[in-house]
Order: sequence, then structure tokens, then C-alpha cells
Amino acid sequence: MATMRESASSSSIEIAPVLAPIDAVVAVPGSKSITNRALLIAALAAGRTTLRGALHSDDTRYMAGALRALGIAVEEDADGARFVVDGRGGRFPAAIADLDVGASGTAARFLTAALTLGRGRYTLDGVPRMRERPIQPLLDALHQLGAKARSLHDNGCPPVVVEAAGLAGGTCAVRGDISSQYLSALLMIGPCAAGGLTVRVEGELVSRPFVDLTMAVMREFGAAVSEERGGFLVPPGRYAARDYAIEPDATAASYFFAAAALTGGRVRVEGLGRGSTQGDLAFVDVLGRMGCAVERGERSVTVRGPSRLAGIDVDLGAISDTAQTLAALAPFAAGPVTLRNLAHTRHQETDRLAAVATELRRLGGRVDERPDGLTIYPAELRGGIVQTYGDHRMAMSFALLGLRVPGIRIADPGCVSKTFPDFFDRFAALYPRHGVGSRSRG
Repeated sequence: MATMRESASSSSIEIAPVLAPIDAVVAVPGSKSITNRALLIAALAAGRTTLRGALHSDDTRYMAGALRALGIAVEEDADGARFVVDGRGGRFPAAIADLDVGASGTAARFLTAALTLGRGRYTLDGVPRMRERPIQPLLDALHQLGAKARSLHDNGCPPVVVEAAGLAGGTCAVRGDISSQYLSALLMIGPCAAGGLTVRVEGELVSRPFVDLTMAVMREFGAAVSEERGGFLVPPGRYAARDYAIEPDATAASYFFAAAALTGGRVRVEGLGRGSTQGDLAFVDVLGRMGCAVERGERSVTVRGPSRLAGIDVDLGAISDTAQTLAALAPFAAGPVTLRNLAHTRHQETDRLAAVATELRRLGGRVDERPDGLTIYPAELRGGIVQTYGDHRMAMSFALLGLRVPGIRIADPGCVSKTFPDFFDRFAALYPRHGVGSRSRG
């Protein structure tokens, strides 16, 4: 179990309660998951790719910076929500590079696999928490393919050292119960391996929708990828550079859908619809089971909250990034809310199950914590400072509490820059007269 750590920052931001149900149309930034997948695939393609509607945040800037360190030209236009990438056809010009991935798990896992396509010696490292996040299952799979990739301190975590001489391809097996990112990382390099790849998954595959998302992005860039009884098959081929539009982030949208659910209001998020490739949009179905009215259009999704949310028992293994959002709603439900199949979230930006339980109890909540989940009971919460442990999703999800409970302050609000830099500005716009309070010190 990961160690809980509070942010060293003393800054905080207060959330003012709403005086009436929220009624808003919301725009959220581009999907982090799609942006980081598309950045890597664009780098592996031959020619110039333009990514439109892309997210510009810490995670995507770390990915872009790492690609530049490998000799790939990446142009950023944050105001225009755009990246332009000059891909090098599955190879990296740099023979030596030290890559900093910060706190980005997607960058760490995706780049570790991609580095095996190069020719040279590469190191990859990040923040102290990244040095606690497991990457050994991916290294084991790469070893099966003949790659030389190892944990520098032999503890199964970054820093990672890769001594690359191209990748022949072949067959490998990877664990699926810690992170789906290991499998996604392998699939994305498949077309650039000389003989393609066959990947078998050992055990349960958590967060399966993100693997489907990976395959969808690969196909948009011209790769062939299929799933058969023996595993996932990626034949050798080439990614084709293209102009690619990135849809809004469904996980980011979950906070705004939850705001409607919590206040008995209405929120419509533009740019997401029936054809979305993001599994986390299924969070609105969870809200539907709690009594919300959900309308999925071609280009938007609308959630209307009930007078009182119902309790629920739900397996969130496939959409675990929304677990904290649901946890923030739980104390206000009419009955207990049980979240299951979340053991893997203990290995993320923080131990998310322990963090949620700790902070809800700090505010007067009643929580039962299990190795793989939580049960949260109806409670009258009180105000207080919510510690976020450097986890952007703790900050964004627990901001929801402030819509109903006076005196909620979010510590280290700047941690949202990882995936949603202007979250608190957009959150305040939900109710402009009585919105987010000012930052303070101490």
C-alpha cells in the first residue's frame, strides 16, 4: 500500500455553497488520455500531424517535452489547443536522452515501451511519487520481446534505463490487474516492431475502456489491431500522419455532471455524445442509477439531478478515474454507496482509497475501507481543509462537497494543473454570483 503524503503547499481555495440548483452549459478541455496517446503515435508516424482540441496541461507537456528530447519536433499552441508533431516513422533521432515525465503515468508507461524502438541509451524518471509507481510488469513484457529495459534501482519502479537497438517484435504476456497502461503501451509500439506484436493479458484487465480507446486512436492513424482468443494482435505496419481532432475529456466532465446531480440542477457538456470513444462517459449511467435523468445527444450529454440521490453498489473497475467523483456524492445519498474493484487505484497519484476515506472522515463522514473499495454512508458533513496529496482528482472531486457544505477549502489547488489547469475558473462559472472563493495562505 502506498504511503499517504500531504502536499507541502499551504495555499488553499474555498468553495462557496450554491444558493440554487445549477443550470449550466459547460465546455471542458480535450481528453488527456487521447492527447497523450495521439502525441506518441504522431511521433511514431511518418510526416506532420496536427492535433486539434488537444489538452495543454502538465501531463501533455511532459509527453511533448520528452518527445523533443528524443529528437522529435513538437510545436505547442496552448491558446489554439493544438500540437503539431513531425513524426519520424517509428524511430527516434536521439541516441542518448534523459526524459523527465513528472507525475504523468501515461507518459512514463507509454514512453518506456516506445524507447525500445530507438537506438541508444535512454533514462526516464519523474517526481518522487513516480518512483513509487510500479512499472515492472511492463519491463517484464519488454524483456520477453528481447528489449533491454530495467528499473535502475531494481525495485520495479522508475527511474528506468533502456538500452535500445530496435524491436524485433514477437509474443509477450503482461499483467492486467495493476494498470491497463502497460497493455496500451505495448499495443501502440506494435506497428513499429519489425515482426509486429502479439500480447496476452494475464489475470483481470482493469480499466478495459482505456485499451479500447488506445486501439481506436491507433486505427485512426492507420494501424491494424485486433483482439482474438489468444490475445491482442498488431501486425507490422506504419502509422500515417494526419489532421486529428481530440474530443473533450469525459473524466473532466464527470465533475460537472456530478455538480448537477448534487444540486438537483442541470448541466450539459458540449462535444461529447453517443459516439464518444471514452469509457469514463459511462459515469453518467452510474448517475442514472442514482436517480439522475441522462440525455445523450449526437454532440452533447445532459444530466439533471434528482431531489435526492439514491444509494448504489457499483463496480467501478472499468471507470476507476471517476471513483473519487462518486465518493464525493456519496454522503448526500439516501443510502450507502459502495465502490468496488478499485484495488489498483492505491498505486496512482496517491493511494486513492485511503485518501478518500481519510478526507471524508476528517469532514465528519462515515466510511468503511476495504482492500479493493469503500462503503460511504449518508452523513452531515462539516467544513474543513481537504488535503489533496498532490492528486489532481482529489482536488477536483472534493470541490463538489463545497457546493453543499459551507467552509470547504481545497489544499494545494494548483495540483489540478496535471490535467485541468483552469478547473477552478470553470467550476466557479457554474454559479458566477456565488462561486469559488479566493486563494489564501496559511
